[in-house]
Amino acid sequence: MPFAKITQVAHYVPENIVSNDDLAKIMDTSDEWIYSRTGIKQRHITVDENTSDLAAKVGEQLLAQADLSADQIDFIIVATISPDSSMPSTAALVQAKIGAHRAFAYDLTAACSGFVFALSTAEKLIAGGYKRGMVIGAEVLSKSLDWSDRSTAVLFGDGAGGVLLEDTGTQPLIIAENLRTDGSRGDSLTSNYLALNPELSGQVNHVTEFIKMDGRAVFDFATRDVPKNIQETLEKANLKPEDIDYFLLHQANSRILDKMAKKLGAERSKFLQNMQEYGNTSAASIPILLSESIKNGKLSLDENYKIVQTGFGGGLTWGTLIINL
Repeated sequence: MPFAKITQVAHYVPENIVSNDDLAKIMDTSDEWIYSRTGIKQRHITVDENTSDLAAKVGEQLLAQADLSADQIDFIIVATISPDSSMPSTAALVQAKIGAHRAFAYDLTAACSGFVFALSTAEKLIAGGYKRGMVIGAEVLSKSLDWSDRSTAVLFGDGAGGVLLEDTGTQPLIIAENLRTDGSRGDSLTSNYLALNPELSGQVNHVTEFIKMDGRAVFDFATRDVPKNIQETLEKANLKPEDIDYFLLHQANSRILDKMAKKLGAERSKFLQNMQEYGNTSAASIPILLSESIKNGKLSLDENYKIVQTGFGGGLTWGTLIINL
């Protein structure tokens, strides 16, 4: 059976930077208030690029780095909650933009767990006989923000990151995995609700396209359910936290990472973070962090690192992959 391997990584963010001080000019907040509670200093916000544009830039980088033609790609999975449209999918738009005419393409919706869910899926596609595929997390969350709501507007940013998977691995990519969903708690984090037609249903719908969050409920979920999920996955793999080289977790909040490290009894320095630069980019956060960490030399694709990747967010969804990088 062929093993999947991550052979290339890439990320792309819009040039336009919005700092905490910039936000303080349009809402009742401050740099100190935002940073002390979240660890975020700034975020990249798109001006004229949509989600498929960001994702296509990542796809083009992956092809160029691997010296491949687009026709050599078998599939493209884009994890996103901020698609250009419901139909066609963002992945289909990316396929067209990069010229990957042979690839099948689809979107995967699992919010901030999206990249983890998508990478798990893609690994099975490689095991099933496909040779090469792209897994991209891409978000333009600024489309879904209420800029008068400081509880959400200060948190999120736009960006995309992704990996090229090929069937060239000499060992399994995923050592252990543990993916979870609890739709009964879905109301604590919502966006882009599509209401029934009021003329047909006879109901007046109070529709919101904006991201709405019960911050306390989400924080409790992230610091209770998610460390437990990581611990269970480590046990499944017969590994301890000290056996892991780095933890690449969804970049929601530095205080969440502090609590995770403490609960797992792991060194905080192993929990890489970049939310100070990008904010919470949902499905894009883990692949941006992975790509950045490889490009700055913190990680390498050639040294057999053991990495924990954990996403958690709307759905509610959460999940962990322990991978051989």
